[in-house]
Amino acid sequence: TYEHFFAGEVRPEELDWLLTQGWRKFGAYYFRPACQGCRACQPVRVPVHHFQPSKSQRRVLRLGHQVTMRLDPLHYRPEFFELYARHSLARFGQSADAEDFLVHLHSPSCPSMLALYHLGERLVGVSYLDIGEESLSSVYFVFDPDYAALSLGNLSILREIDLARNLGLAFYYLGFVVPGCARMAYKERFRPQERYSWEHKAWERTGRPRGA
Repeated sequence: TYEHFFAGEVRPEELDWLLTQGWRKFGAYYFRPACQGCRACQPVRVPVHHFQPSKSQRRVLRLGHQVTMRLDPLHYRPEFFELYARHSLARFGQSADAEDFLVHLHSPSCPSMLALYHLGERLVGVSYLDIGEESLSSVYFVFDPDYAALSLGNLSILREIDLARNLGLAFYYLGFVVPGCARMAYKERFRPQERYSWEHKAWERTGRPRGA
């Protein structure tokens, strides 16, 4: 169950405030969990100036050293949808709908941009990012399943944390985690991180796990 609203234009400082209150968005649709009696979905963010990659994350960076990242304004190309469709089918067993893709990822309501990942001339990943005055928010990332061995999802997070730091931003938002959910467990590896407490209405720091 979600509470939600629609907004056609959100300023950077407004986006920052919404993110600090646990809101996420796709296009003009802004939402956050509101399940009765359950607050398992926890918003998570990385304080970028305190983040240092773990040993395993440094291996990911070495493995993907030939993958380049280019920033572009948000725009549409057919190959983005083709990549999204292949990613959805391979990762989730779901077919993709072009209209939903355009509405959710190519209908900007706040400052947004793309991070395009290439291996040589081949597009292997597209990251949809929102930008506040002090935050960079990962909206969605799609990658070519043929290159899954490069850990492109983890690589994109590491590159974008570094991007946020270089832009002088304070936080990189990763969406939600649900403790015990294997599909979301990768987000827990980026530490130190902060999680939003619905009970206390505050962000609480967690440290780096031992043996990382």
